[in-house]
Order: sequence, then C-alpha cells, then structure tokens
Amino acid sequence: MFGILMSIVAGAAMSFQGVINTRLGEKIGLYESNAFVQGTAFILAVIAMFLVGKGNFANLLHVNKIYWLGGVLGLIITITVMLAIGHLSPTYAISIILISQLLVAAIIDAFALFDSEQIHFGWTKYAGIALMIGGVILFKWKSA
Repeated sequence: MFGILMSIVAGAAMSFQGVINTRLGEKIGLYESNAFVQGTAFILAVIAMFLVGKGNFANLLHVNKIYWLGGVLGLIITITVMLAIGHLSPTYAISIILISQLLVAAIIDAFALFDSEQIHFGWTKYAGIALMIGGVILFKWKSA
C-alpha cells in the first residue's frame, strides 16, 4: 500500500511541477528556471541527507557507473517536461509522458535491465499499453 501511495504522490507532484516549472520558465527563461529548480532541489537534498541520510558517498566508487547518470536525466526530464507542456496542454503532454514511461519501464522489466527483476509480459500487459495509447488518441481527438 505504501508503494501505491508514493506512486500517487509522485504522479501528482510531477504534474504540478511540470506546469509550475513551465510557467516559471515563461517568466525567467527555460534554463534559468531549470537552474533554480535543480538548485533548490540540491539544497533540500543536502539538508535531507544530513537529517536522515544513512548512506556513504564512498560507495559511489563501487556502483555501476551508468547509475551516476541520474542527475543528467533529472536535467533532461525537467527541461523536456517544460518544453512539452509549453507546446501542448498539460493533460496531453503528461499523458504522452506517462505512456513513454510505461513503455520504457516495460522494456526495463522485460529485459531485467539495471539489475531489476525480470517480469514476463503477456498479452494483458500489451493490451493495457494499447488501451493507454488509445485513451490519449481519444482524448486528443477533435470531433467535427
């Protein structure tokens, strides 16, 4: 149940953040707003690390180096979400983002990438993805 609750919070926060960042970017600039957002997140992350962190930065030397790309992906995510929402409606942009997330997550699960557990993909999972894509198409469909 905790995982479901955290997924709901994350999805809501991503939707709010995407729109808020886009509006901030319209006022101060895309890359300026991204620097502000990432800088604020960095400061809060450092505070959280000191308050509740139990890890060790020395362990960075012992992980797969591809796992170091999280910050780069954070930059890509923030900028591309802002650009998507700026050119589409928030609902349409987030719908496409969710489908993309689901498809990539399915590939990660199906091939057990990044040390994840392999999950079998049967027809029901493919049907679910198709229904999501169909839902976005229906949502965006312009009736005559």
